[in-house]
Amino acid sequence: MSATAALSAAKPSAPTPMMAQYWSLKEKAGDCLLFYRMGDFFELFFDDAKAAAATLDIALTSRGEHGGEPVPMCGVPVHAAESYLARLIRAGHRVAIAEQVESPAEAKARGGSKALVARAIVRFVTAGTLTEESLLEGRSANRLAALAEVGSEGEVAIAAADISTGRFEVVAVRREAVDAELARLAPSELLVSEAVGELPAWSVRQVVRRPTSDFSSGAAEKRLMTLFGVQTLDGFGQFSRGEIAAMGAIAAYLDHVGTGTTVFLQPPVRHLASGRMAIDAATRESLELVRTMAGSRDGSLLGTIDRTVTAAGARLLADDLASPLTDKDAILDRLDLVDAFARDALWRGELRSDLRALPDAGRALGRLVAGRGGPRDLAQLRDALGGARVLRERLGRRTDLPPLLARLLPGLDGHGALVDELSRALIETPPVDAAQGGYVAEGYDHALDALRETARDGRKAIAALEADYRDRTGIAALKIRHNGVLGYHVEVPAKHADALMAPESGFTHRQTLAGVVRFNSSDLHEAASRVTQAGVHAIAAEAAHLEALTDAATARREAIAASCDVLARLDVAAALADHAMSHNWCRPDLADTPCLDVTGGRHPVVEAALAKAGERFVPNDLSLAEADRLWLVTGPNMGGKSTFLRQNALIVVLAQAGGFVPAASARLGLVDRLFSRVGASDNLARGRSTFMVEMVETAAILAQATPQSFVILDEVGRGTSTYDGLALAWAVVEAVHEVNKCRCLFATHYHELTRLAESLDALSLHHVRAREWQGDLVLLHELADGPADRSYGLAVARLAGVSPKVVKRAEAVLAKLEAGREKTGGLAAGLDDLPLFAATLAAEPAPVKDALREALASIDPDALTPREALDALYRLKATGGEV
Repeated sequence: MSATAALSAAKPSAPTPMMAQYWSLKEKAGDCLLFYRMGDFFELFFDDAKAAAATLDIALTSRGEHGGEPVPMCGVPVHAAESYLARLIRAGHRVAIAEQVESPAEAKARGGSKALVARAIVRFVTAGTLTEESLLEGRSANRLAALAEVGSEGEVAIAAADISTGRFEVVAVRREAVDAELARLAPSELLVSEAVGELPAWSVRQVVRRPTSDFSSGAAEKRLMTLFGVQTLDGFGQFSRGEIAAMGAIAAYLDHVGTGTTVFLQPPVRHLASGRMAIDAATRESLELVRTMAGSRDGSLLGTIDRTVTAAGARLLADDLASPLTDKDAILDRLDLVDAFARDALWRGELRSDLRALPDAGRALGRLVAGRGGPRDLAQLRDALGGARVLRERLGRRTDLPPLLARLLPGLDGHGALVDELSRALIETPPVDAAQGGYVAEGYDHALDALRETARDGRKAIAALEADYRDRTGIAALKIRHNGVLGYHVEVPAKHADALMAPESGFTHRQTLAGVVRFNSSDLHEAASRVTQAGVHAIAAEAAHLEALTDAATARREAIAASCDVLARLDVAAALADHAMSHNWCRPDLADTPCLDVTGGRHPVVEAALAKAGERFVPNDLSLAEADRLWLVTGPNMGGKSTFLRQNALIVVLAQAGGFVPAASARLGLVDRLFSRVGASDNLARGRSTFMVEMVETAAILAQATPQSFVILDEVGRGTSTYDGLALAWAVVEAVHEVNKCRCLFATHYHELTRLAESLDALSLHHVRAREWQGDLVLLHELADGPADRSYGLAVARLAGVSPKVVKRAEAVLAKLEAGREKTGGLAAGLDDLPLFAATLAAEPAPVKDALREALASIDPDALTPREALDALYRLKATGGEV
């Protein structure tokens, strides 16, 4: 049943005016929870109330009846709504906010005393469209993405926007690379067309289906030109129809959720898929680049090396690690900047100190453009841009600037007039809420100063009046108070009220409460009127200044955003340099040939964990080149094989992200694609066993790896029977060597694979060292040439605490198995005579063509008219299926 049909079925036959209004708004809200404003609360009803109460752990009550049953209801206070919204969004809900759009007085004037206050949905709160500081994670980007495929272009376009900072990008990728690109972007929300069929299990938190019209490239182009105020998009780049459709879908959704309010989007940046290292979702998860497998930032590569001092810098560092470059010049620019900061500790320290003091101006700007900002956000712009101006002057005095820094510095210029205006206009620390005023500085507006002076004089007059009343009445407990209903009034204890009740007292009775009685007087009314009018006019004047200052800031949105990007890049470079110098990392050299030479390489995350425990990481070397590009690594479990594989993959990521690497020295040829098949677990959501997951990932590597790729494979084939596993591992090694011809580290327990070194020229044998000493296994974590002498599996089992009886029995079984292997030649008996992989491929007969199957495959059922479908059926049926 559709959402509309469900609503219709739930509506009472004769709803009250309030519920009729609610149902009308709920129909517009669709599958979003509806926050229905009633006084000081947002109320939720029916299924919305049940879902919210369960998520928020708040009481579920009822209001009235519907169909003879109580109407479920729950509510949250308006003043605390943001904290509740944050919990609902994290739980995967979307929320529509229905606010009162007129006052009770306006409703009464419009429709009489019983008129219902008009309400309207003023905003949709969704995971990908957040701007509020309290709802966002400061050190992580928050992206909204859209996916579009238009016509026969053969590629899928993905647009992504972070409206909290305005960053807007688009890229076109092959269909099989969509999941990898979504894993890189990690969007909070993904938009797809309603016309798209069943969706794959992408690495996305929330998928939202939108009308097909949102993805029309023609309508999207007009929408984007209106959004950016241009006559053509050519000034931003040459976009395909799919890219325009994806970007237009984001613009349409932002217009929908904001109900027409402005959002901050910078001009779109078109990226080429070839400009970044391709890393699929499984590899990202395996290497734990920005999140651990458990979803935590701590313990990931990012969490380990992040020394940025600004939130924007942290977000940019995460993007850099998620998107290593493949452009040598761009990588060298970043490395030169990091190197400059690394060589000058004093300069680096001063820069980081200056950056640490700067607020997150990018997100403050996003809130201002979206109409959700306030004086505190303007003050953040003032402080950040003022600090950027000082930084620009200081850096500009140096004569040895690296090329990238020289190009970046002008991006900090041009904000002097705005900073000066904001400095004159705002107090040092403005309040978050602008409703009560008090944020415009004294001396900025003389008329405003006069209003404030009048209000101060009036308050002084009221204080003097209070003292006078006490003297005149003799009531020492008499006080002049203020509230939102009565305004300024005289309050006395009930026992003294009779004296003020007398007609000649000059006081007028207003209210009697338990213990106190309240009065008014003509002179108090006059003084209060002066204070109130001056205060109202002062707040209105401040609001006008706030609007003008906001307009001035948002008019420079693109220049301000560019300056924020420069500050973030400086922060990232200085942070990487600081970490490199304190951890003895080196600058990598880039080669023009496919190689990977690492001396003293280390795993940054494991090394940090060992350092906390007071232990030392054992470094290892690696040397992959054209003649020695595939290393077969054997040795015991816990010996360090997986760590060695992963650390070299991370070294490649760090180097091409533009950072130093954990090694004594490193030299590498650029990697176009990085693949990691290290460890696996069941994926029950997709109905895949551990072995199936392993095979799917291995198949992707064999299908996509190129001679410029780097692949790490660990224990391929271990998830099935010994013979099947060995056969698969054997074939995979041969395929990587003969077909993919990429740089590869292959760890295995199948010692039979070492025979491949005799037939595969570019394969070499290595092992992690271990020794048994007085019955105990000593893992040395050192890599050495040649194969391991044995796996030490029983020794590792003993270390793990397996019962001595079980281990002893295993030793007896092992002795029998080894004796049998010596007689038969072992698992790999007869493999010496097996033709090589390439020869096997050449000997395979060409597949026999099946004309009927080919004809069926060429038919597109969705594109056929009924007549064409009937003709096609006759053709297939004719002459026994011969076409």
